[in-house]
Amino acid sequence: MTRSQTWAPHEVRAAAGGGADELLTRIGELDGGLDAALVRERALVFRGFKVGTDELDRVLDRLLPHRLAYVHGNSPRTKVGGNVYTSTEYPPEFTISMHNEMSYAHVWPARLAFYCAIQPGGGGATPVLDAARWLAALDPEVREAFAGGVRYIQNLHDGYGLGKSWQDTFETDERGAVEDFLKGSGAEWEWQRDGSLRVESVRPATTRHPVTGAEVWFNQADQWHPAGLGDETAAELAAILPEDQLPQMVTFADGGRIPGEYVTQIRDRGLEAAVDVDWYQGDLLLIDNVLLAHGRRPFTGDRRVLVAMSD
Repeated sequence: MTRSQTWAPHEVRAAAGGGADELLTRIGELDGGLDAALVRERALVFRGFKVGTDELDRVLDRLLPHRLAYVHGNSPRTKVGGNVYTSTEYPPEFTISMHNEMSYAHVWPARLAFYCAIQPGGGGATPVLDAARWLAALDPEVREAFAGGVRYIQNLHDGYGLGKSWQDTFETDERGAVEDFLKGSGAEWEWQRDGSLRVESVRPATTRHPVTGAEVWFNQADQWHPAGLGDETAAELAAILPEDQLPQMVTFADGGRIPGEYVTQIRDRGLEAAVDVDWYQGDLLLIDNVLLAHGRRPFTGDRRVLVAMSD
């Protein structure tokens, strides 16, 4: 951890040479068991075990009881194994702002596990942030404005265009399977003449943890809003497409425009309050996806961090 904070993820360090066997033993020794430890600590970092990629499935089977597919995920990833994916594939010079995974969806993973297959040459930490602290850090005006929730808008192309296709988003090329998924999600959708799909979903801006009851900031308004992309990128997109045709967009639940200054406040205060988890090859990070938001710092050299999710 590179920043001075009052809270930091709980570290479990290898003591007997490392490997999956020792790591699994240490998981079994956690006070109260894994589930209780994760709620108590919010994040667990497993250091120095040097878990190899050939051992990863065994470890993930213990950390994530029921691995989920990244269906309806909005970020670019590559599936590399049994519901194991690359972390978001954005260029290394970009920061990925804080977010709780799939907080825009009707259901989301309860926990995430990250695994470092190749440590970055420099930078590339995964910042994590207490989502209750994030909520408290926002101005009352912003919290009040979001009290009614947010509306997420997706324009998913049919194989060619900006952003993700609906086939990649839902991991299927069957329209019926997509519709079956959306029927249970509370979303509204419409197939367009060019084969693309428009999806609109209204979700709350906050949620409460099912065990602790803590209210947390839980939405991705700053990542879906053009103002969160930076002035240059937003201007480039505006020159290509009107806002309502962008690959993804967000408004207040009633369709009202979210001010750009709200978006930058959410983004910047989240990043400022985050704690960096640095990566070394073979390390793992397990987080409670409701209690903690996560992101990515820019990096140099190679970096390969894999992620899996569980309900």
